[in-house]
Amino acid sequence: MKAKLSRVNDTASQSSVIRLAIVEDDVGTRQSWVRLINADSRVRCVAACESTETALKQIPAAAPQVVLMDINLAGKSGIQCTAALKQLLPNTHILMLTAFADEDNVFEALRAGASGYLLKGITAADLVRSVVDVVTGGAPMTGQIARRVIEVFRKPAIEMQQQASLTPRESEILHLLAKGYANKEIASELQCTVGTIRIHLQHIYEKLHVRCRVEAVLKWLDGVEGIGSGRQSFRLGK
Repeated sequence: MKAKLSRVNDTASQSSVIRLAIVEDDVGTRQSWVRLINADSRVRCVAACESTETALKQIPAAAPQVVLMDINLAGKSGIQCTAALKQLLPNTHILMLTAFADEDNVFEALRAGASGYLLKGITAADLVRSVVDVVTGGAPMTGQIARRVIEVFRKPAIEMQQQASLTPRESEILHLLAKGYANKEIASELQCTVGTIRIHLQHIYEKLHVRCRVEAVLKWLDGVEGIGSGRQSFRLGK
């Protein structure tokens, strides 16, 4: 009876261990990650791959709960690998590991299906904690990356405040600038002097925190809905 209970307890213990796969093209780093993972009783490495191609062959069969994914793989990138793996294993959590907090890579990885984003300098204890966290519904991110994400989400709000501070006349001038009007043409259109237009432009530059008419128009266009084609086609007069 005791032996039977022991086997049941062993099975329960094994089922609670998180199955994890690693995708990293540097052999030394990959082996180091395997050692770090297997040193903790809560996780077990079931596959260690050096490329996207190998990962797509081996990881689906291993059926891990979590994948640690390097971004800068040789050949197809870790972001491409993430997107492909999520098609095959939609319930598997993928944690990106990279040496750089590149803003573009962060959002491309998240769009591809990554559940978290960590810097390679993370400690072994924090790495395992992040693995446990993502399995229980978290979205772990190294503090430096989390700050970058917050900054990006705050940026539109700040720009909207800047846009809101523009007067109707300043917005009208920006609209004419985007259509390619020169200062003299704007002055004629608005029935004022060129000097007045220059003063308005100076106020616009200060409010939008830009240095020239090109930057001013681009920033203004970013705050206008449906401007995708407009940004590509506007011209600026002098």
